[in-house]
Amino acid sequence: MASNPVMELEIWKGEWGLPSVDVHCLEVMTYAKFSGTPLKTKITNNPFKTPHGSLPVFQHENECLTKFGEISAYLRKNNHTADFELSPKQCAEAFAYSHLIYEKLVPALQFVWWIDSKNFIEFTRPLYAKLLPFPLNFYYPGQYEKHAKQLAMSLYPEEDDLSVIETAVYRQADECLCLLATKLGEKEFFFGQSPSSLDAVVFAHLAPLLKAPLPSAALQNHLKACTNLTRFVGRVLQRYFPKEIKDQEQAERKITKQESEYSDSEFPNKLRNISIAALISLVAMTAYAMSTGIIQVVPADEGEEED
Repeated sequence: MASNPVMELEIWKGEWGLPSVDVHCLEVMTYAKFSGTPLKTKITNNPFKTPHGSLPVFQHENECLTKFGEISAYLRKNNHTADFELSPKQCAEAFAYSHLIYEKLVPALQFVWWIDSKNFIEFTRPLYAKLLPFPLNFYYPGQYEKHAKQLAMSLYPEEDDLSVIETAVYRQADECLCLLATKLGEKEFFFGQSPSSLDAVVFAHLAPLLKAPLPSAALQNHLKACTNLTRFVGRVLQRYFPKEIKDQEQAERKITKQESEYSDSEFPNKLRNISIAALISLVAMTAYAMSTGIIQVVPADEGEEED
């Protein structure tokens, strides 16, 4: 591989005001922001062309990495770390809470995105069908669904009922969210005024769950009830991804303007259509009344008495 002085990251594109829809891409992107890493991102939406069939892909000089742990370790070796201010005890805590997220929250997120039938049919599959190039948009959503179900079955090998598994993974996720909310408290970040690797992991996993327009939103609603966690997500977005928020606001204003212009332009036609419909209804009702004898039309000469 040719030498490349620029650190590059291939990612899934963003939606809903987020820099990426993908948890793993968000982990690396957020860690890079926290550690001051000069990282160039490239939206590819094409895992097929990557070394291991997944995104993100981090490339620098002769390194090509795909896992958050590998990438963050490489950045630390190059003097880019988000944990510089943490004590050894706090580093151990960050590791423990990150492991808690991977163990208790990730299975529930997989269920939300890929196994919940309403979300998969109405939201997730159409989303990735839009993001992926043809014909991969017919292949990968099914593969991701299959992988999520395999994960669920491996965690509960004795259980065949998906509704029972759903209850179990959501209970674990609820407990995880409550522990994270307690740990964060009223602090700006999990260890005080500065973000760490734990903040990157938490943000990456919570932001898509919070922002995505999910049809089936039980776990999302539980997250929204943890108001300090929702404020945390908003805080990270405002400080470290302001461009994405601005782009989202501009897109929403554009949609609102288009809807308003459409409504204004349609008003005369709507008024005309309502008038025509009312006239047709009046004619129809009159005809029906006459046909049934409710209204009778008597010729004028028949109504006059003969002398």
